[in-house]
Amino acid sequence: MARRAAAAPKGAPAVKSRPAPLPDLDRVIHERVRLAIVSALAAGDEMSFGDLKDLLGTTDGNLSVHARKLEEAGYVACDKGFEGRVPRTRFRLTATGRKALERYLAHMESIIRAARKS
Repeated sequence: MARRAAAAPKGAPAVKSRPAPLPDLDRVIHERVRLAIVSALAAGDEMSFGDLKDLLGTTDGNLSVHARKLEEAGYVACDKGFEGRVPRTRFRLTATGRKALERYLAHMESIIRAARKS
């Protein structure tokens, strides 16, 4: 036998229905340093390892680990070469990375809108 939900007592505040759950955040981009890398690369064509490191105020190792994670996801492309005898590493945002950032930003905007409605 099905049970019916008890009616709210008279004068009780109405219970607000919860908005539909949002899809999970992109964990690859959501991490602070990786979001900063993707955002910096979205603002321009490409950046050198040194310029990106200086802009973000991170260490070589920290930047390398996060850039590699983004590269494995296909969000960032890394080009290594030499200028004279000096090794140079340059990063650029891929089309996949740009789409992922746009999805991430749209997701965050929907969370902000939902929070403002509460």
